[in-house]
Amino acid sequence: MTVDQQVAARRAWVWPLLIGVAGLAGCTAAGIGALSLADALSATGLPDPGPATTLGLPFIRAAGEIAAVLAVGSFLCAAFLVPPQASGVLDADGYRALRVGTVAAGAWAVCAALLVPLTISDVSGHRLADLDPGTIWSLAGLVNTASAWRWTAILAAVVTLASLPVLRWSWTPVLVAASLVTLLPLGLTGHSSAGGSHDLATNSLLIHLVAASLWAGGLLALLAHALRNGDHTGLAARRFSAVALWCWVAMALSGSVNALVRVLPSDLLTTGYGRLVVAKFVALCTLGVLGWRQRRSAVAALQADPGARRALIRLALIEAAVFGLTFGIAVGLGRTAPPPPPGRLPTIPEAEIGYDFDGPPTVARILFDWRFDLIFGTAAIVLAALYVAGVVRLRRRGDRWPPGRTVAWLLGCLALLFVTSSGVGRYMPAMFSMHMVAHMGLSMAVPILLVLGAPVTLALRALPAAGRGDPPGMREWLLAALHSRLSRFLTNPVVATVLFVAGFYGLYLSNLFDTTVSSHAGHLAMNAHFLLSGYLFYWVVIGVDPTPRPIPPLAKVGVVFASLPLHAFFGVVLMGTRQVLGADYYRSLGLAWHTDLIGDQRLGGGIAWAAGEVPLVVVMIALLVQWARSDRRIARRLDRAADLDDDAELTAYNAMLAELARGETPGHSPC
Repeated sequence: MTVDQQVAARRAWVWPLLIGVAGLAGCTAAGIGALSLADALSATGLPDPGPATTLGLPFIRAAGEIAAVLAVGSFLCAAFLVPPQASGVLDADGYRALRVGTVAAGAWAVCAALLVPLTISDVSGHRLADLDPGTIWSLAGLVNTASAWRWTAILAAVVTLASLPVLRWSWTPVLVAASLVTLLPLGLTGHSSAGGSHDLATNSLLIHLVAASLWAGGLLALLAHALRNGDHTGLAARRFSAVALWCWVAMALSGSVNALVRVLPSDLLTTGYGRLVVAKFVALCTLGVLGWRQRRSAVAALQADPGARRALIRLALIEAAVFGLTFGIAVGLGRTAPPPPPGRLPTIPEAEIGYDFDGPPTVARILFDWRFDLIFGTAAIVLAALYVAGVVRLRRRGDRWPPGRTVAWLLGCLALLFVTSSGVGRYMPAMFSMHMVAHMGLSMAVPILLVLGAPVTLALRALPAAGRGDPPGMREWLLAALHSRLSRFLTNPVVATVLFVAGFYGLYLSNLFDTTVSSHAGHLAMNAHFLLSGYLFYWVVIGVDPTPRPIPPLAKVGVVFASLPLHAFFGVVLMGTRQVLGADYYRSLGLAWHTDLIGDQRLGGGIAWAAGEVPLVVVMIALLVQWARSDRRIARRLDRAADLDDDAELTAYNAMLAELARGETPGHSPC
């Protein structure tokens, strides 16, 4: 068999192999579901909905999740693992990966849509054939899991349609992010979203899903790329190897947290749920060992010989099979009831928020009663570590970085950690006043400190630039994002100001706050909006980093004076209103020390009114300092230009004055 025939034979195995991994995951999940069916029915007291549901639901869910991660990995491959053409258009390998992602996203949408009636059948105990479409549609909005699958189907369908016309590289990172968003409804439902400590369980599950999708999907996409004999396989393997290592670390840590929340160590070998946790842990360790071997042997062989794909394909095939088993175990774990917690029943705050309170907030509790936020607390630590690593790289290279920027960034990360993980973050879901303290901190204090740290400038200086003829790397991706149309749109002062102010008026003066305040997902979304909109606004106004739409200092002052007083006005409106925001939710918590809801809301309005003054002073000082530095830079540039041309401009100016003086001498006519 010739080399071309071997390549053609390997290409023919791409889709059967991917479908086989999905089938392996589905069969594993269905087998676990069949073994635990009797226990599940006795625990719920529901009748058997029939094999179409008991076997079909776990099979389709596991196969659909493989399709979801394949979509993520394929878009990741097109975006970051293989380089585009010099014109920005995807090359053949990137386009093939993009089309695989499109098909996988479509399959994920179909599976999610099928899971809506299967979930209704499962939770109701009725056979699938007995449910008519009208009943399914009406019940889907009442069952959280069914509603999540409906949203997943809609989001996956949108990603599928959006990916069809894409030909340029610039849109592929957007598709990666959008495909990850389709996993959010899945991460916000199930065992992790209910019961005690569900805040930790949900956050850890979200991290777990993202890491698993990037790792498993990237591996499947890399395997398909290698089987097709694609170009830049060595480059793709090296880049994926770096991503896979950190994904494994994130999966191990988040999975451990999620398991410890739901099961005690003594239950690991004595309950079905615990045994599945052990099986998943063993699979994760096996994948870690295989990934280490991949990094040590296959990637090293590709660096020595770009055509040595056999070792990469062999290890990737084994990893893909283990991933199929792991996803099947994970689905079976999600359908197995965890052991009941020992001791007392959870209190209402534990059931609603995830934890209980020792009493009303005091200075000591705000400062020392911490509960680590796995999403924003981890982000604060990671951002601080990355920034310090960039500064260290510059110093080792002999470059200087202003220490004031480092201090500002680290203080911003510390403020983010404090607002989300200290007593402020702990009491934020239970009290409107503490929610407003967190809002002001996330939208004002933290962003001001972060933008003064100039992270983009640091990244552009610390990241290596791609050489001539080399594929684009992280520095080039960052530059492309800065110069994109989306970046130019968002950094428009009007757009940035509207997004910033809408966090106040659009959220609190409508029914949106009442809708979101009772859910963990709502709090995550609000915190993310506060932080991102604040960073965008202050980046435009006082950011040290260059923006795609630079505006003069006087215009920045005008933007500040036009926007920040709106916060004070909002605080005054909030202090004068008689309608309690989120009243039903706050009353449902039953906190004996928190009964004066209108007084607490007026306190929150006072915090919003007073909090706008401090950022105004800081912003004005920062603008004055930047204005003075800008004048000094202009003066130094003019001095350097004068030194280069021997003060030609000054000489010409003096000559003009001399000529004017001669023209004004008595007795001499200038005409």
